[in-house]
Amino acid sequence: MWLHVLLFALTVASTTLVGATQYAGYLDDFRGSTTLPMPFPALLLRGLWYSGTILAILGCHELGHYFACRYYDVDASLPFFIPVPFFLTGTMGAFIRIREPIPSKKMLFDIGIAGPIAGFVVAVPALFIGLAMSHVVRLPANSPGMLELGEPLLFKFSSWLLWGSQPDGYSLNMHPVAFAAWFGMLATALNLFPIGQLDGGHVSYSVLGPRWSTYVTIAMLGVAVGLSFFAASWIVWTGMIGVMLVVFGPRHPRVFDEEVPLDSTRRWLAAFAVVMFVLCFTPAPIRPLELIGR
Repeated sequence: MWLHVLLFALTVASTTLVGATQYAGYLDDFRGSTTLPMPFPALLLRGLWYSGTILAILGCHELGHYFACRYYDVDASLPFFIPVPFFLTGTMGAFIRIREPIPSKKMLFDIGIAGPIAGFVVAVPALFIGLAMSHVVRLPANSPGMLELGEPLLFKFSSWLLWGSQPDGYSLNMHPVAFAAWFGMLATALNLFPIGQLDGGHVSYSVLGPRWSTYVTIAMLGVAVGLSFFAASWIVWTGMIGVMLVVFGPRHPRVFDEEVPLDSTRRWLAAFAVVMFVLCFTPAPIRPLELIGR
């Protein structure tokens, strides 16, 4: 338990520090100022806008898995958060450790899909709240070092609904809550990739069975490699997936009733997982702004 508490405290600290930096940038409106817009303790307090939101999204995602495991009496740990100081997000996410094999397809499906749904349910209202707190500003004529965040379909729709289309030379200055929702959607999409033992891999195996889910895993690894050529921000994640498949293999661990088809309700939930993936996915999560035509 002490390790969970320590990692959570470190993640709170790292995401709050990152959130303070984001809030300073939010107040700066792309002007590139080198002075703090307010005293550092006050700025650190505003960092909780981001920290609280992203920890809620990631925490609910993992607790979705955890409580599904508890429901089926599958031994699992509480969430481990991964702090990453001085990184764009302050965290690499969270995970739970499932300490025993999952015996049935129904259990595997429910445990796999519970996390993305729980995180998505928190991310969507956070997105609308964060975008409502954002504002449109003019971009500076010279913007070296600035980054462009890829916009998932749900983000594009929500932004258009609240702010309409921005004219040339203008951009939406995102409030840290909106950035946390953006990162939460990205984490949801990454977890829903139907690869190996990711959440999407659990769903794919439950729906398609061992043979076709293995084919899908190999095909989606190829897609991830292709995305790495399209946007460099995919390289690290693709490398991690490659290592996972080398260590654990491309085949999903078997369950005892793998030949039994899922019921119609779970097949509809699988379709909803595909919808979540499409809404949360962006082919280029982060790119330098000067590479984007304006």
